[in-house]
Amino acid sequence: MSFLTPEQIAAAQKANIENLFGLTSKAFEGVEKLIELNLQVVKSTLAESQENVQRALSVKDAQELLALQASLTQPIAEKVLSYGRHLYEIASATQAEFAKVAEAQYEEQNRKVQALVDNVAKNAPAGSETAVAALKSAINAANTTYETVQKAAKQAVEIAETNFNAAAAVATKAASNAAAASRRSTTTNKPA
Repeated sequence: MSFLTPEQIAAAQKANIENLFGLTSKAFEGVEKLIELNLQVVKSTLAESQENVQRALSVKDAQELLALQASLTQPIAEKVLSYGRHLYEIASATQAEFAKVAEAQYEEQNRKVQALVDNVAKNAPAGSETAVAALKSAINAANTTYETVQKAAKQAVEIAETNFNAAAAVATKAASNAAAASRRSTTTNKPA
């Protein structure tokens, strides 16, 4: 006894192919954003490196060199943190798109399974109510487990984001403090 018609199978295959192409498109969008980010970083790094080399070549003494070095510390740390934030945003957005498609697929498959179970229950021979009830119970347990895992995954992402932001704030403050300490030491060590 077949529960799926050839039309239903063809429709399912078509939907799966559309989902595959949709996910592939989202993956390429994420890669494209990553490449764009990296190109921006390379361009700005090259320009800043050229500027910093010119500034270093115009230094007159060791004191100026130390001051220049101190002035570069904080911007570099901030740029690294900014890059990390952008990278995280790209990864999060791509993951969210994948999760949205997975959620829609899961819900669609769940509806189909429920319809199949209802169809089996209607056409089941007398005395099979216990087996159908056990099947429905197993499906409900699987759905509950899936929802629990989904919640845990979302919470893990939120915790990771919170931890990343906290680490970024600490690193920014540390870089700021290091730059300030370096500036203070170069100004206090100047010959009178």
